[in-house]
Amino acid sequence: MNAPTPIALAGDPGRLVQPVVRKTGNRSEHFSFARRAAGPLIIVALWAISTSAGWIDPSILPSPAGLVVGWQQLWTEQALASQIATSLTRALVGGAVGIAFGLILGTIAGLSKLGEELFDALLQMLRTIPFLALVPLFIVWFGIGEAPKLLLIALATMFPMYLNTYAGVRNVDRKVIEAMRSFGLGGRRLILEVVLPLALPQIFTGLRFALGVSVLVLIAAEQINASAGLGYLLNSAQLYQQVDVILICIAIYAVLGLSADLIVRSLERLFMPWRAGIAIR
Repeated sequence: MNAPTPIALAGDPGRLVQPVVRKTGNRSEHFSFARRAAGPLIIVALWAISTSAGWIDPSILPSPAGLVVGWQQLWTEQALASQIATSLTRALVGGAVGIAFGLILGTIAGLSKLGEELFDALLQMLRTIPFLALVPLFIVWFGIGEAPKLLLIALATMFPMYLNTYAGVRNVDRKVIEAMRSFGLGGRRLILEVVLPLALPQIFTGLRFALGVSVLVLIAAEQINASAGLGYLLNSAQLYQQVDVILICIAIYAVLGLSADLIVRSLERLFMPWRAGIAIR
């Protein structure tokens, strides 16, 4: 019995179709990084040209070189590294507490009808309150120490974590849960080994939002009688109209927010490597 012959291309008999494999390597990654950096570099270049040509008053917007000089002065005279560490510690501690509570409450509300009835309406109501409106109340309740700052950050970060965890757990396929239960998996193992892994995409979305919110709320939290941190430098600069210090603090806040987003992206690749094969791009 003769073996079947492969199908040849029309008009070119005897030639097989060769699959095209798209290769991604370091070169494409370098081009991607260059494209991402192009926008900020163009803005900085236009900024430098405008200030050096005298089109913009340096008292309104200092030049990039002036910000470098201001950075050096802050680093040596104001202990900028210590100020950044103080603010970062507040954001991480407060954010960790809020993220933990949001993850726990979102899991409970997503799994249990009773948990949803107990927590969801209350949290949905509280999340619509502007966190800035809570600053005077927290000062009255907790004083002007570290407690109101950390609680404000924790409260603000809890809501995005809760909402995304709740949505992720609720969207887990019921058939998968029933199949796992038929194999004898239940209780805590079912939650840790099935429910939470399937809800990971939504959980990481919530984590990304929560870490970003922690940096945003940090600015408001450090307005509460801060004697150290970026908020303290920002208040002092506003008092003395030091535009360069204000811009430097804003740039540091932006870098902290970008760093938080990059950390979450790295965690997503670590804990969900399978997503790289199914993503649209």
